[in-house]
Amino acid sequence: MVTINDLFKVAVKTKASDLLIVADSPPYVRINGKLIPVAKEILTANNTKKLVFSILSEHQVKIFDVEKSVDLSYCYQENASLPGQEKHRFRINVYQQQGTISAACRTISNVIPSLNELGLPDTLKEFAKLPQGLLLVTGPTGHGKSTTLASMVDYINVNQAKHIITVEDPIEYVHVHKKSVVEQRELGRDTPTFQQALKYVLRQDPDVILVGEMRDLETMSCALTAAETGHLVLATLHTNDAVQSIDRIVDTYPAHQQSQVRTQLALSLAAVVSQRLLPHTNGKQRVLACEILINNSAIANLIREGNTHQVPSVIETRVKEKMLPFDHSLRSLYERGCISYDIAKSYMSKAGKAKLEKRA
Repeated sequence: MVTINDLFKVAVKTKASDLLIVADSPPYVRINGKLIPVAKEILTANNTKKLVFSILSEHQVKIFDVEKSVDLSYCYQENASLPGQEKHRFRINVYQQQGTISAACRTISNVIPSLNELGLPDTLKEFAKLPQGLLLVTGPTGHGKSTTLASMVDYINVNQAKHIITVEDPIEYVHVHKKSVVEQRELGRDTPTFQQALKYVLRQDPDVILVGEMRDLETMSCALTAAETGHLVLATLHTNDAVQSIDRIVDTYPAHQQSQVRTQLALSLAAVVSQRLLPHTNGKQRVLACEILINNSAIANLIREGNTHQVPSVIETRVKEKMLPFDHSLRSLYERGCISYDIAKSYMSKAGKAKLEKRA
């Protein structure tokens, strides 16, 4: 029978972004966004349990038994007995479905890519230099949010003397101290919850705080407070664009607090970067498209008044101020031959589709 390390080896060799282990199915890897079976062998419920539980600690098994889900990070080495063997990291979510054990394993590069290598505008380097404010990186699961934040942290680490504290579930990219001091805290190992970590983080002399994910009201409240009190806060949300991101935060609060939260956001929000990874025309990789909102007086007023539906028109008219509409990003990628006409059109707004001209 295949072992868990056999599957990790395949994921590493094929440069897959994900490995899926599910009962009554062969293992799958995701390569450039496409799911491909690893082998013909169909995993039974007993197979998946043995595979997945072989990498869980006793504590993680106890968490799973209670919550039916557990997050962890895992290091794989092809031959641990040989000196100098490269370690490969995976972020893993173990969960239960239809009474069987499943796992989704995300591969994590040992090298933190630069913002330029990710195809992100230089505007993000300017965001990294901000002394305070809330910077949100948003997008669907699996579209590079954590990698973008890791690249921003690394850019700060290389260029500035800052105290950076991250709270992650689990830790993905591992940072070493360069010009900055970087401390990384993992849920379950170093702190029980995001809220608990953020409750005390302001007493730990941070300059930059990274919140792996703003999941609930308490975490959002702590992040907003930190951004208001002179810290640069980097965080992710599972939303598709800037408008959804602002509305998600406001709607998380009770109705009687929403006016106050809009005022807080209007004052503390620095920017929202919403991104998607799209299939490259070469069929071998994915390329990043993004929308960038920068909070200025016009945006702040719309947030404060609850008129976020007007935000896209402001982004569209403030391109000279380094805002970036998603349609512009798609059009640029298409004109450079990075994405196909059909892909560009499928993600564009109605107005963007009308303006898109097919290349000869």
